Amino acid sequence: MAKKPITLTVDGVVYTDDVEPRTLLVQYLREELGKTGTLVGCDTTNCGACTVHLDGRSIKSCTMFAVQADGHDVTTIEGIAAADGALHPMQKAFHESHALQCGFCTPGMIMQSIDLAQEHADPDEATVREHLEGNLCRCTGYQNIVKAVQAGAKEMVDGPAASTTEAGAA
Repeated sequence: MAKKPITLTVDGVVYTDDVEPRTLLVQYLREELGKTGTLVGCDTTNCGACTVHLDGRSIKSCTMFAVQADGHDVTTIEGIAAADGALHPMQKAFHESHALQCGFCTPGMIMQSIDLAQEHADPDEATVREHLEGNLCRCTGYQNIVKAVQAGAKEMVDGPAASTTEAGAA
C-alpha cells in the first residue's frame, strides 16, 4: 500500500512523515513519535485510554487514522505539562486527590477531564460522570477521579491560589 505524506503538530513540534493510510493515530503517536503515554486499551473507543486532543478537543485516537490528522494540532499527555516541567493543573489534581491506582486509564482520563474543564468551569458530580462515561477505570470507584476533575477544573479557571486557599480552609 502506498504511503501518504502527512504534516501535523504534536505537542508543539511539527512532524512530516509518510504513513500507510491504515495507520491509526494512536499507532503513529506511539510507534513513530514515541508518545507512549497515549495507550491502547481496546481499539473500539470503549476505554478512552487513547484519548488525545485534536485542535483542542478530546478524541479517541484508536479509531482515527493518522492521515485524518494531517494539518491538525495534536496534544498528548506528554504535551500538557509546563515547559519548566510543572504539572498541568489537572495532572496535579489527579495526584493530590489520589485519583489513580494502576495508572493505565489516567492519561486518557486527564485528557478527557481537561476537555470537560474547558466547557464547564465548575462541573458538578453528574456532569463529570457523564463526560467521563467513555473512559473506563478498572481499579478505582471513580469517587476520587470525580473529586480530582472538580479540583483540576477549578484550578484551571482560578489558578493555584484559589485551590490552595480552599484546601487550607477545609
